[in-house]
Amino acid sequence: MRIREIMNTDVVSITPDESVRCAARLMSRHNIGALPVCAQDGRLRGMVTDRDIVVRCVAAGDDPERTRVAEIMTRRVLAAEPDRSVDEAARLMAREQVRRLPVQEHGRLVGMVSLGDVAVRPDYTMEAGEVLQEISQNIRRA
Repeated sequence: MRIREIMNTDVVSITPDESVRCAARLMSRHNIGALPVCAQDGRLRGMVTDRDIVVRCVAAGDDPERTRVAEIMTRRVLAAEPDRSVDEAARLMAREQVRRLPVQEHGRLVGMVSLGDVAVRPDYTMEAGEVLQEISQNIRRA
C-alpha cells in the first residue's frame, strides 16, 4: 500500500510570515496540533506545532501577535513522497520519532500522513503500534 492511498489531502498550512497567534487559531479551529509551513508556491519550509507555540513563544515571553511563524517553526522537516510505501513511512516515523509526515510531490506539499492514518488500516495496526512504542520509548524524562 502507498502513502497516496491513506494520506490526508485536505491539509491546512500557514506561511512563514503569519503570526503565531494566527497559527494557534488555525490549530484550534481545525482541531490539529501541527501545521506545515509553506511558501506561497506550496514548497514546504517547516512545521509548527502546538508545542512550538508554547515553548518557543509563550514560555519565552514573546507576543504571539508580533512573533512570526518563521521564528519558532522547525526548519528541518522530514517528508515523504506519495508513492512511498506505508511500511517505509512508518519505519521513517519510528526512526525519526515523528507522528506526522508531510507528503511532497515535485517539491510541493500534497498531503499529510499521521500515525493515526497508519493505525486505522487493519493490515497496519501492528506496525502503527510498533511505531508509537518506538516513539514513546525514546522520550527522555527529566
